[in-house]
Amino acid sequence: MPLTDTPVWNALADRSMALGPDDGGLKTLEHWRLSQGGDGLLWLVLDRAGESANTLSEAVLEELDTMLGEVEALAASDQARGLIVRSAKRSGFAAGADVRDFRGIDDAATVHTRMQRAHGVIDRLAGLAVPTVAVVHGHCLGGGLELALACRHRIAIAGASLGFPEVMLGLHPGLGGTFRLPALIDPLEAMTMMLTGKPAHARKAKRLGLVDAVIEERHVDNAVRDAVGGGLAADRGSWKSSVLSLGPARQVAARQMRARVEDRAPKAHYPAPYRLIDLWEEHGADAEEMQSAEIASFSELLVSDTAQNLIRVFFLRERLRADGRGDSGVGHVHVVGAGTMGGDIAAWCASRGLTVTLADLDPAAIARAVGRAAAFYDKKLRSRLDRRDALDRLIPDFSGAGAAKADLVIEAVAEKADVKKAVYADLAKRMKPGALLATNTSSIPLETLREGLPAPERLVGLHFFNPVTRMELVEVVGHDKAAPETLARARAFCGAIGRLPAPVKSAPGFLVNRALTPYLAEAFVMLDEGLAKETIDRAAERFGMPMGPVELADRVGLDIGLEVARMLAERTDDPLPDIPQWLVDKVDKGETGRKAGKGFYDYGDDGKPRKGTPGAEPDQAMIDRLVLPMVNACMRCLREGVVADAETLDAAMIFATGFAPFRGGPMHYARTRGSGEVAAALKRLQEAHGARFAPDPGWDRPDAAG
Repeated sequence: MPLTDTPVWNALADRSMALGPDDGGLKTLEHWRLSQGGDGLLWLVLDRAGESANTLSEAVLEELDTMLGEVEALAASDQARGLIVRSAKRSGFAAGADVRDFRGIDDAATVHTRMQRAHGVIDRLAGLAVPTVAVVHGHCLGGGLELALACRHRIAIAGASLGFPEVMLGLHPGLGGTFRLPALIDPLEAMTMMLTGKPAHARKAKRLGLVDAVIEERHVDNAVRDAVGGGLAADRGSWKSSVLSLGPARQVAARQMRARVEDRAPKAHYPAPYRLIDLWEEHGADAEEMQSAEIASFSELLVSDTAQNLIRVFFLRERLRADGRGDSGVGHVHVVGAGTMGGDIAAWCASRGLTVTLADLDPAAIARAVGRAAAFYDKKLRSRLDRRDALDRLIPDFSGAGAAKADLVIEAVAEKADVKKAVYADLAKRMKPGALLATNTSSIPLETLREGLPAPERLVGLHFFNPVTRMELVEVVGHDKAAPETLARARAFCGAIGRLPAPVKSAPGFLVNRALTPYLAEAFVMLDEGLAKETIDRAAERFGMPMGPVELADRVGLDIGLEVARMLAERTDDPLPDIPQWLVDKVDKGETGRKAGKGFYDYGDDGKPRKGTPGAEPDQAMIDRLVLPMVNACMRCLREGVVADAETLDAAMIFATGFAPFRGGPMHYARTRGSGEVAAALKRLQEAHGARFAPDPGWDRPDAAG
């Protein structure tokens, strides 16, 4: 089918997107179209067949090579004044390499050969004799940005986002980004972009010199003609480029970069950032050497366990995202409870375009919640208009009248069944027909909460995690009376607000809290034994957790953790240690963690714990003692059907708790380590510390760990 007959083309044409002439077609392949206007400009348009977004698969690059041969022939015969590279996809220019091509690769030599061929194609674009212009809209990421960097000019449509997210996959740029970006802009800014993976919006990209102009779509024709004709001024490079071309200056800068990276990505767990720094430090003055080293380093990283596990995590995220597609029918959300969780849920929903009414018996709680929301919007929303609109959508509701208009009511009151039921009784008189009632309970089974409800089929659990504005996962909790439509709408609601829905069955603690509790409880036992809290946290961090269990307990709230532990002790047969009295006393004194400014740690105004120096370096036995009870509980949840499969379980634990992403999730970790070895290690711990470490019967199954 010709590109001009596709729905994508028609949609883009409706908004006057310049993709070249309709009648000047020179060559059309499966993924690319080359056309020429009467002004001698060539338009090379990427429209990857069968996909909603452009990615640079091997087939796409092979066709690009063919098209560049056509361009070279036209340029050699003076039939081309310039080349414009564009995307026909509404979603953006290109999202990078096709990650599906990376999955399961284990031969670095094969990768090296493929990358050399790909570099040859990109180098061919960079070497064209005629001026080249990349016009980017939407997402221009990874390999897509490397394609644009190979052009002489880049023009961004307002709203475009450009970046290198490869570090999130345990990689660094692999199609020339490591040497083309530092040669184009301030090298330190370039390295920061690649080391953090954070994209730059169009106007920031212009300030950096990454793009030469930011325009509206209607000005594309004039802008590309200016660029080809030499009339588009471009700021290139900086004084730092000259200084950092010297080896000693790069060495100093590289040391500083490594120190900053170590704070968030230890080298033992995430080698890619350090490889990137090494490349720049050693070869930053020689693009040819840098290119050769980039290919070799990328090939080795791609086949590493870290990269393959992070690529697995990428697909786990995509799977949950797919579960969140659909129409939730939710335009108005009413939140009952303006505490930390309820207020932040309301603030987040309003930031995502929903009308939100926030109710609480305490007017001061609503005021505090709105104040937190305003501070969040000031920090995260880009424009003054966006911040104003988000605050306008967040409506303080002192009478609770919003419940009658809402499509979804979210209850986020105290974690006590009788309190929640009293709220539901009042809401039942107010809610409109067809509206969903969701509870943010972190542990109470929905079978308990639905007692007395007139429409239990419209009750669902939406368990957000703290901090709501950062934690992506939401447990969508079902029960045997929940209507399938209710659960589907709840999942779609999560997708609509940019959150990842993880379907779980109603059970004490659901999945995440049930798995976390033995991890936290063992840390409390170790504190009882006299181990320093800093040492315990260090053991978990060595395993790869973003924070240790003691700090995590403070973050969750010791009062909430205590309630969950009590409930699990009462309602399950999980072998948990006794709750220490000193923990009860601590909660009774109001020392409930970070939200109170004091828990196990003391907290300053910045919300960061004041830590001492860890004692002896933790060993593997200490790490196992913390981590394996959590893995064992995950197996128990999988065996009992709390979660449908190991992939959903792994995704939930990664995105809700930060479970070491480079390990691919707790069940994947167990498979990699060996299910038999995990069971044997638990038996050793059982002999040393007691029955709470007894291996779950699920480890004996042939398909243990999924």
